[in-house]
Amino acid sequence: MILFLGLIAWIVYFTAFLSDDFINSPYNARLDSMADRVVRGRILSSDQEVLARTIVYEDGEEERVYPYENIFAHVVGYDSNGKSGLEAEANFQLLSSHEFFLSQMKKEFMGMKNQGDDCISTLDARLQLACYYALGDRRGAVIALEPSTGRIRAMVSKPDFDPNMIVYNWDYLISDENDSSLLNRATNGAYPPGSIFKIVTALDYYRRNGTVDGFNYLCEGQMTVGEDSIHCYEYAVHGQEDLRSAFANSCNCAFAWLGIELGARNLRETAQSLLFNHDLPLPSYRTSTFSLREDASTALLMQTAIGQGDTLVSPVHMAMITAAVANGGVLMQPYLIEEIVSSTGDRVKKNTPSVWQTLMSPEEARILREMMEQVVYDGTGYALAGRGYTAAGKTGSAEYDEEGNSHSWFIGYCNTESPELVLCVIVEGGGAGSESAVPLAAEIFDAYYDLG
Repeated sequence: MILFLGLIAWIVYFTAFLSDDFINSPYNARLDSMADRVVRGRILSSDQEVLARTIVYEDGEEERVYPYENIFAHVVGYDSNGKSGLEAEANFQLLSSHEFFLSQMKKEFMGMKNQGDDCISTLDARLQLACYYALGDRRGAVIALEPSTGRIRAMVSKPDFDPNMIVYNWDYLISDENDSSLLNRATNGAYPPGSIFKIVTALDYYRRNGTVDGFNYLCEGQMTVGEDSIHCYEYAVHGQEDLRSAFANSCNCAFAWLGIELGARNLRETAQSLLFNHDLPLPSYRTSTFSLREDASTALLMQTAIGQGDTLVSPVHMAMITAAVANGGVLMQPYLIEEIVSSTGDRVKKNTPSVWQTLMSPEEARILREMMEQVVYDGTGYALAGRGYTAAGKTGSAEYDEEGNSHSWFIGYCNTESPELVLCVIVEGGGAGSESAVPLAAEIFDAYYDLG
């Protein structure tokens, strides 16, 4: 009886939580048989632009076509030589047909294929274009999402590829280690965070002290503890600072000192509460890693507190942390599929916003929002001020080699009263965040409001 009840419980659990993953698995031979009977459905943007469709020729040959070519390459993915992106996530739905059952019976009787269902994504085609062209020919990634719903509105990664040519270019793409064009840097990139990690350090300070007031530091451009030194970007001297001004100025010396004061255990605890070393609520992603041990050296502790050291993050994770800050501490489930509809337009399935996890208290989120607003008001994000809308954010310059070359970061959101859109931008080798990532973010925010 116990074994029987356990089996029933497992079947219920599998049906409710695991069946879609198994059905969508590339190892599931059932999907191959479905493709023999169903013409793969379309993938559309939320504004009804066709992002992927199947052309059926008179001789019955089928061709998967991507009208926007490279622009949606990573997020929509490809359907040859395996699957990626939405082509993989919605694979089962695209190969399912909810045409009128009499029509299905007629086609099957005549040996014809039924038309698969369409996947309507959360992506905004116009915003995707704005992000794609803003990044230009630079390497990096951009991800835009709505903090109040979790809807992913744009996702760009470069270098990219043309999914229409994936079969012809496959051997080159899988062996090209210099560009790694198939890698979706937005979800699977692994980068040192640089100063955008100071959100974690600032939050940890608040949690240990119950306030951000009372902290004072005299920045002289460089700080030395024993034989270990930290300096601010280009040895800038910030003078007397409190925590808010140190955050706005992205003062490395002040935050390195904070790291020593807080200690490795506290930093690790706060980082893990923000989903470092944890699974993320997405089908495909790279886990951000925080590996600082309690016996770490003072040098590594200082480096880690300013986003250097051994910490690695993915852009989508930093976008999610920013979204939680913008949404009062609550992280909504990020999602890319708005709904599934039949080829005749009848709704099959509708996804609705849902809470994933509360990452911080409303008061903690309010403090961080105030500090991020000051970054734009009179700090390193000043290029976003006075543009006809309000914005908040954090810049980052993440060194990645011994010559001091840096990736350029920006995380933030627009409309500080009621945040509408979160952005995470990384430009590989772009230098300071204020030099590359912030102007790029400004261009995207401008386009977002121009689009209405």
